[in-house]
Amino acid sequence: MNRKTDFLVVGSGIGGLSFALKVADHGKVILITKGALDNTNTAYAQGGIAAVTYAPDDAGKHIKDTLICGAGLCDEEVVRMVVEEAPSQIKELIRWGVKFDRRPDGQYDLAKEGGHSEHRILHHKDNTGAEIERALIKQVRAHKNIEILEYYFALELLTQHHIGKLVKKNDKNIECYGAYVLDLKTQKVFTFLSKVTILATGGTGNIYNTTTNPPVATGDGIAMVHRAKGIIENMEFIQFHPTSLYNPDERPSYLITEAMRGFGAILKTQDAKEFMDRYDKRGSLAPRDIVARAIDHELKIRGEDFVYLDCTHKDPEEIKSHFPNIYQKCLTLDIDITKDMIPVVPAAHYLCGGIKVDINGQTSIQRLYAIGETASTGLHGGNRLASNSLIEAIVYADRAARATVNEYSTLRLQESISDWDHEGTTHMEELVLITQNYREMQQIMSNYVGIVRSNLRLERAMNRLEIIYRETEDLYKKSILTKNLCELRNLIAVGYLIIRMAKNLRESRGLHYSLDYPAAKTGFEF
Repeated sequence: MNRKTDFLVVGSGIGGLSFALKVADHGKVILITKGALDNTNTAYAQGGIAAVTYAPDDAGKHIKDTLICGAGLCDEEVVRMVVEEAPSQIKELIRWGVKFDRRPDGQYDLAKEGGHSEHRILHHKDNTGAEIERALIKQVRAHKNIEILEYYFALELLTQHHIGKLVKKNDKNIECYGAYVLDLKTQKVFTFLSKVTILATGGTGNIYNTTTNPPVATGDGIAMVHRAKGIIENMEFIQFHPTSLYNPDERPSYLITEAMRGFGAILKTQDAKEFMDRYDKRGSLAPRDIVARAIDHELKIRGEDFVYLDCTHKDPEEIKSHFPNIYQKCLTLDIDITKDMIPVVPAAHYLCGGIKVDINGQTSIQRLYAIGETASTGLHGGNRLASNSLIEAIVYADRAARATVNEYSTLRLQESISDWDHEGTTHMEELVLITQNYREMQQIMSNYVGIVRSNLRLERAMNRLEIIYRETEDLYKKSILTKNLCELRNLIAVGYLIIRMAKNLRESRGLHYSLDYPAAKTGFEF
């Protein structure tokens, strides 16, 4: 069965929702998401959204901070563009109903986070992403040209391959005509035909045992583009957030926002001694990659499971006012953050690479755009500056919207795409195998492709992942589709890309041994 639309948007975070709103006055939009509309990485974002708002901050400072944090690997043109266009997109969010915190004098209450030289983080308490998600969902639901389909899982992109033509890697004329989409409630696969397709499918955190990402973050867009022979880049740059709440039985890991360190919280070892000054002159406010690796090093040399984040020296009422959700969450574990230090550990948090896009979000595949964490824009380089992700997503949503509104009316739907052909049966023992493979894949990535890597670890990870790949593809060919199986296929593709690109980078730089922290002069681990 076919569904037809002008714009097919896959994903319902800030990127997908804002793009839908920006084009809906021009054409029909179908927005699909594999979970509930608000089950996104955006909704989990605590700290805020970075943009120049008041003096003494200016664009030059924001640009410089981003370039430094990205370890010299950012695209300076992209950095300048995002920073300069950020303030207008903040105004649009406010117009859509996002309520950022203000001071008593009416000015916005700007926070400061690691790697930032000025206070420039707009926020809503400690749940900024949830506030943005709330406001955008309200606007999207009210727009007559936007059709929302929850629990619809995009499986494969439609290209010339699906009309019987050979598609090869690096072909310059690959086109996207929409996607095969699984209705998770009925288990039926629909053919969605679109003039323009937008991937806003979020991150890849669930490839690791410990992540701050929600379970939906399984790299779906990246895997689909990889299978469609599109260009993927910089997958080796996985950012580990240094401070997730140490609570081994909880998944996803609860994030302790970087804004808490900007507020004045200090990292300490379990004997209550500060340690970050030994690793960076910025101390606890160093960029995430440096802090995460420093914590990892301390845990290894001390043989401990966590370090502490201490804000007990700050005013208790201010703590509760700025971080009400963190305060309440910690209380459920008998931790009063106004009196007790918070146990924290690094967790997989953000992918700095992904689907290669140009300045307007256009991928290497024509009629296909990618925005948000799934895209590799060049903004983040080797390490993302805190709170640059949400602003990147909406800036690129705006640029993609302007580009596609100009072209979609000249495009035609590809009517000759055949319906999905998949028959088979599934058995309980096969479902058990899916679960086992999923857990084994996460263990491999966590053990061998984590904060510290070596050539030997990467080689072992690749060998073990190939076995799981073959087993999973065999199940895929034999079984009726299940959500877990499709997500596992996508994560294996993501894992393969991360390992391959990490190996290539290490070999090109002549790195043959694991780099412990003191030897890592560049500020991040290859």
